[in-house]
Amino acid sequence: MEEAQVFVQNDAVDVRVHQVSIPKPRAGQILIKVVVTGTNPKDWKFPAWMENFNGTNTGDDIAGYVHEVGEEVSGFQVGDRVAAYHDYMAPHGSYAEYAIAEDYAAFHIPQKISFEQAATVPLAAMTASLALFSRLGLPEPWSNGKIWSQKPEGGVLVYGAASAVGTFAIKLLQKADIHPIICVAGRGKDFVRSHLDESKGDVVIDYREGESAVVAAIRNATKQLRYALDAVSEKVSFSVVTQVLDPDCGAMSVVTPFGPEECPTKIRVEFTDVGRAHRDEKEFAYLWSRFFTLGLKEGWLTPHPHEAISGGLQGVQTALTNLKEGKASATKYVVKITDN
Repeated sequence: MEEAQVFVQNDAVDVRVHQVSIPKPRAGQILIKVVVTGTNPKDWKFPAWMENFNGTNTGDDIAGYVHEVGEEVSGFQVGDRVAAYHDYMAPHGSYAEYAIAEDYAAFHIPQKISFEQAATVPLAAMTASLALFSRLGLPEPWSNGKIWSQKPEGGVLVYGAASAVGTFAIKLLQKADIHPIICVAGRGKDFVRSHLDESKGDVVIDYREGESAVVAAIRNATKQLRYALDAVSEKVSFSVVTQVLDPDCGAMSVVTPFGPEECPTKIRVEFTDVGRAHRDEKEFAYLWSRFFTLGLKEGWLTPHPHEAISGGLQGVQTALTNLKEGKASATKYVVKITDN
């Protein structure tokens, strides 16, 4: 089969396609014939930052058909339409004609959802759910309406709300009925606004107005902010979030490893490493993967807007180059690998 290797050299993305053997699923794994792969910024950032990822298949968003089932797998059979979040530490990712997925991180695709749509979900939705409900400890959607469920009165801040992670976070907060949702976005602010309920205090703030204006607008939107998801996790976003969170009991989840030593207050900083879904958060991944199927079926979880790139595995080059150049806004690049 064909597989794509991702290199980043001299600040340029270089994707090379080569021939490898079709992998065999081990116990607890399924082999998926990839129809569409999603792409993520980490797919070029990891090879650029870490030598052990340079020249590897870094794709983690799988959508396709179950081709073979390993031992001790339940709930999946050959021919099923599935999507999965691949373990970025393991071989046989989604930039290939066939990919390996762990059964606890895979989910069925409802018939009304296309493979292109499904490929936008796995990594981003898992990251958002881990950030909100595991790292920050917010009440899960299924506890909504329970008298013992303690929702944050000041709502939740989502910085980078037009990104796939940020947008899925909004949808999950809506399902959990947690408001107000205070969002920060730029070019995608109108897209973000379409997902909000302004009657419940939800608001979107344009980061292009400048740091001081953003800080003032967030403070005006809520009286006591205790929780934030920083889906950008760069110095500017981190600076804004630390200024607006409660300095004594605030908590923020970041998607790159900012440490507590970089925070000027007592704010709890939680690094959301989505790879934990394949290590100490397997139970969480199992439950939420099944919940994704339910959400897609019922319609409260919708796929992220996407742009399909043709060319098979050669299209990975275009997608990752576009991501590296910052061309994506409120959209996710997906690449069609094989015909349905």
